[in-house]
Amino acid sequence: MKKTTYESAIKRLGEIVNLLERQNVSLDESLALFEEGVKLIAYCHDCISRAEQKITELSEINTEEERK
Repeated sequence: MKKTTYESAIKRLGEIVNLLERQNVSLDESLALFEEGVKLIAYCHDCISRAEQKITELSEINTEEERK
């Protein structure tokens, strides 16, 4: 997947949903859109996981500094 941001991935997911909901796309196109959507979801999940990890790390640093 080319470099993208979380926000642009979410936007593209919305576009894919809209295309699939129209029901006037071919089976091949539907499968391609679905595959792209799955990859975007995995990317977004990874972004969120990394953000959660960073927040946890920063919270731990803050807690340690408060104890000093």
